[in-house]
Amino acid sequence: MKSMRSIAPALVAVCLLVAALAWARSDYGHKKKENVEQQIAALSDQVTQASLKGDTDFMEKYFADDYTAIHNDGKLSTKAQEIENFKSGAFKLESDDLRERKIRVYGDTAVVIGLASAKGTLGGKPFSSDFRFTRIWVKQQGNWKSVAYQATRVASASK
Repeated sequence: MKSMRSIAPALVAVCLLVAALAWARSDYGHKKKENVEQQIAALSDQVTQASLKGDTDFMEKYFADDYTAIHNDGKLSTKAQEIENFKSGAFKLESDDLRERKIRVYGDTAVVIGLASAKGTLGGKPFSSDFRFTRIWVKQQGNWKSVAYQATRVASASK
């Protein structure tokens, strides 16, 4: 009986320690996820700015080598084609106004889903459209890279 009295406080201490560690770990995981969401939001904003400026150096750095884009018109393009479209002036973006954005993090993968309005020229022809988009980011060798982008034209969001 005496040994049970001396073991009980030790068991309580171990249980409290395990509970505290579990709580701290879950809190750390939550903060880490928030930090990743902030990083992805910043990178997403930088993609928009790079597209508006035609900054192909940004695209070269942050688009994965196997990057694939599916545009409003259903056309598929690679990283090299995207960069060439900006360099040649085949695609010029005048405005890109973000209306909604949701970021989901799954370990080393982040999915951005949003709604935006864009204006510009494509192949010398002006366009203006509202579109929903998905951009997928994957952490590769410690750096976030955009691996895929897809856009779908929608009815005007301003109605």
